Amino acid sequence: MATNAYKIAVIPGDGIGKEVVPEGLRVLDVVAAKFGLSFEYTHLDWSCEKYKETGVIMPADGIDRLRDKNAIFLGAVGFPGVPDHVSLWSLLIPIRRAFKQYANVRPVRLLAGIECPLKNRAPGDIDMVIVRENTEGEYSEIGGRLYRGQEEEVVVQESIFTRKGVDRVMRHAFELAKKRKRKVTSATKSNGIIHTMPYWDERFAEMKKSYPGFTTDQFHIDILCAHFVQHPDWFDVVVASNLFGDILTDLGPACVGGIGIAASGNLNPEGEHPSMFEPVHGSAPDIAGKGIANPIGQIWSAAMMLEHLGHPDAAKAVMTAIEDCLAKGGPRTRDLGGKATTVEVGKAIADAIK
Repeated sequence: MATNAYKIAVIPGDGIGKEVVPEGLRVLDVVAAKFGLSFEYTHLDWSCEKYKETGVIMPADGIDRLRDKNAIFLGAVGFPGVPDHVSLWSLLIPIRRAFKQYANVRPVRLLAGIECPLKNRAPGDIDMVIVRENTEGEYSEIGGRLYRGQEEEVVVQESIFTRKGVDRVMRHAFELAKKRKRKVTSATKSNGIIHTMPYWDERFAEMKKSYPGFTTDQFHIDILCAHFVQHPDWFDVVVASNLFGDILTDLGPACVGGIGIAASGNLNPEGEHPSMFEPVHGSAPDIAGKGIANPIGQIWSAAMMLEHLGHPDAAKAVMTAIEDCLAKGGPRTRDLGGKATTVEVGKAIADAIK
């Protein structure tokens, strides 16, 4: 392996993660050969299956084992038999926080060849990026339960918003919009959440002063969800807190064909720590093991990883291959109305790059 190879930690995880990650690696290997890149993969068997065997998903030294990597390529985490809060807080959240992956970036784009669930929408009509705050907000672990199991039982969950955390994710959204249409929309709920959301609005108002010439707006999360369905063409870059961003980044892909094609990057924009790239769809236990999962979300995540590592031409080649396969009637999985297997779609996209 070349000494200048990118060190990539590969975590297939659970369910269909084990099926779509190999297709992502297939595409990465093909694009590496074409563009003179080299990847050194470290395969890590961190999963709910491992949890059932050992009582842990990620070993105690897991973060240290990831620290020298250039990026992390993740499939999915979570499977029946292991509570969701255990799987999430044993892998994803520790990685996101340890490596300051504070910007969760998820593109939403209607691609040619996919039937849009929204009527009268064509490719080009929907093209946005959602930037979700990824390390604090509503997903704080501060809180607890008192008088468990009794009539007086009390459950407290605290939301934590810091100026540093809010400002840096908003700044990333504006910097991303600088490369696009220079429009940023803020998701809020300051009419109902009395402390954190007015603060979020204040910081957004302050941040936009540093970006003259940009178009900005803000919507309460409830009407924003409605606008995603009725007016998706209104949006370019949408910035949201952890919870609101999580909701919008499932709704957005649903508006353009389903979460099987949805990609994401958990970014440390400064490059001080490794970033992590994963599809949005999760482990999908209902179809795991059947070989019918859509690998496009994983492959698109690979394109995002290439972009982050500084290879936009290689990333564009992956995206062009995805678009060509869809637009020209190539194989597609059942979620997109086809009958192809995961492997068939992965091979078709790899062949398109060749």
